[in-house]
Amino acid sequence: MRIVLAEDQFLLREGLTRLLDSFGHEVVAVACTGPDAQEALVRHRPDIGVVDVRMPPENTDDGLRAALAARREIPGLPILVLSQHVEQLYARELLADGAGGVGYLLKDRVFDAAEFSESLERVASGGTALDPVVVARLLDRPASTRLATLTEREREMLALMAQGLSNNAIARALHLSEGAVSKYTTSTFDKLGLAADPSTNRRVLAVIAYLEDAERL
Repeated sequence: MRIVLAEDQFLLREGLTRLLDSFGHEVVAVACTGPDAQEALVRHRPDIGVVDVRMPPENTDDGLRAALAARREIPGLPILVLSQHVEQLYARELLADGAGGVGYLLKDRVFDAAEFSESLERVASGGTALDPVVVARLLDRPASTRLATLTEREREMLALMAQGLSNNAIARALHLSEGAVSKYTTSTFDKLGLAADPSTNRRVLAVIAYLEDAERL
């Protein structure tokens, strides 16, 4: 894959470049600031952008803002954001357009090469990859009105869906058949009012509903 890497810390940037190279990917551009990241993403139109949330010049959420701006110019541009800390709002903002092709991982996840590579592939192919720590924190919260209609199994399914797992992977995690997972997925979509529509990604919309609900608690 062709990758734009946006990371201002030299050692992590060099380490990520070597790691991506070892996976057989090509880093076509690197950026050290938010504005440079946006420019590189738009100019190179990579298969995926790997972007740090906090970058100069403000060192707040400049990287995230750059990624979102690039996606507005190139709808659906796959972006995998890396962060030092858990922020639900970051995940929600990335998913807001409902197009998929987004991921939000803690930087610690990079040290698990296999997991990081799997997340890259998933996001590049249009899926989602939310850090399990983010999902775990959501699960610690009590269900509010919007999710109260879901059964415990459906909530487990939605949590795994938020991590970006496919029906096959969810089936393995919950020791269910794929047919059972498909039925639970359909019932979850129905309860969340997500009608079948070929122009939308219902899995992404379900995750957005999950994040929005947790944010109100």
